[in-house]
Amino acid sequence: MEMPIPNAAILTKRDRIITRLAAELPPAALITEEAECRAYECDALTVYRCIPMAVTLPSSTEEVSTILRICHEEGVKVVPRGAGTSLAGGSLPTEDSIILGVARLRDVLEVNYADRIIRVQTGMTNLSVTGEVESDGFFYAPDPSSQLACAIAGNIAMNSGGAHCLKYGVTTNNLLGVTMVQMDGTIVQIGGAHADAAGYDLLGVICGSEGQLGVVTEATLRILPKPEGARPVLIAFDSNEVAGACVSDIIKAGVLPVAIEFMDRPCIRACEDFAKAGYPDCEALLIVEVEGSEAEINEQLGLISQIARRHNPVELRESQSEEESKKIWLGRKSAFGAMGQINDYMCLDGTIPVSSLPFVLRRIGEMSKEYGLDVANVFHAGDGNMHPLILFDANKPGDLEKCEAFGAAILTLCVEVGGCLTGEHGVGIEKRDLMSVQFTEADLEAQMRVKDVFDPRWLLNPAKVFPLGASAQRRAA
Repeated sequence: MEMPIPNAAILTKRDRIITRLAAELPPAALITEEAECRAYECDALTVYRCIPMAVTLPSSTEEVSTILRICHEEGVKVVPRGAGTSLAGGSLPTEDSIILGVARLRDVLEVNYADRIIRVQTGMTNLSVTGEVESDGFFYAPDPSSQLACAIAGNIAMNSGGAHCLKYGVTTNNLLGVTMVQMDGTIVQIGGAHADAAGYDLLGVICGSEGQLGVVTEATLRILPKPEGARPVLIAFDSNEVAGACVSDIIKAGVLPVAIEFMDRPCIRACEDFAKAGYPDCEALLIVEVEGSEAEINEQLGLISQIARRHNPVELRESQSEEESKKIWLGRKSAFGAMGQINDYMCLDGTIPVSSLPFVLRRIGEMSKEYGLDVANVFHAGDGNMHPLILFDANKPGDLEKCEAFGAAILTLCVEVGGCLTGEHGVGIEKRDLMSVQFTEADLEAQMRVKDVFDPRWLLNPAKVFPLGASAQRRAA
């Protein structure tokens, strides 16, 4: 939705801040024309839009420091932005804010195979990190579906995961150190090239903080040797609930696949039409991948197949070639884009205990009928990170509001069964008013006090994460 035209006071402030930024930044680092700024008016949560005051695109940590120092002195809000792939409105600007994009921070600063680390600027895309080391037999484990486009900065901000996080963990498990610029322009080093840094675990606070505490410009990441081999198996079922029960039994048996992915019929058909992956005709599909030596793969797949057969699968098919494996994963990785070709949708991100999968899937189906909106389910089933896609018509009056109410009901259900509001997309603007569903006032107060320390004037990434009333009081204090 379009936001109001800035008022005169904002325009006056805009002139002053642009003059100061232009005096200290290279011309290419500052965008002020409205037509060019419009490219930054939203992220992947496209139903909300607002043109920022200006856009800055620094090429170094020092330029980031300059931008933040000037904005701090002027009392101007700053919205950090990676690649704009956030599905929760994490980089949505306000009309009185400056966008600080890291897209030009793309250098590899160090590769150390002996210590298994790579140090990069955070504008690099997720997939390009693996691209730097794969010829030497290494890879970077976190692999969100948007890995071709999403930036490491955004991965750190949202603590992103991906299909393979069941075995390798999410971003926080693969992040060793950062260079971060605080709102006043101070540059700090946190963590380093080793697993257990001295002092408080501030790295754990920063990873997943959604740009509320500082702008991360460099990151030291853990890289791992490529496994000897990997192979996925497709397991098809005639109901979502049975597929969910199979996932629960696989985890309960102590088997640790590298990934367990779930898709239901609407998503299966869209992905098949898009990627021609050879998916079977069924109600629910699991992609379970294991890795290791050939003997290890065969043993693990044998155990998984035994468990799956107890649930009477419609089809159970092991990949027979590298080409087939790539097609299977292309289908899954294309899910969001494939669904977008056929319908408007809102992608949610709630996490639940794996044992609750059958119940939650059944309730989502029931709620779909109650709200009159279809749902496509695709998610990282192994760690319970769900991504229901609620289908709606953006051009139909009232459909967006109905979609948002349905989404709130699903996320509330996730909390009620012992899960949480988000696994990897973050809170952003999408879930900020649901924070009180999961956290007490005391819980939220403790979290906001952390932000008080890093950003006392609450200028970084405004109107995100915390309920609007609480954050407005903080800024006014």
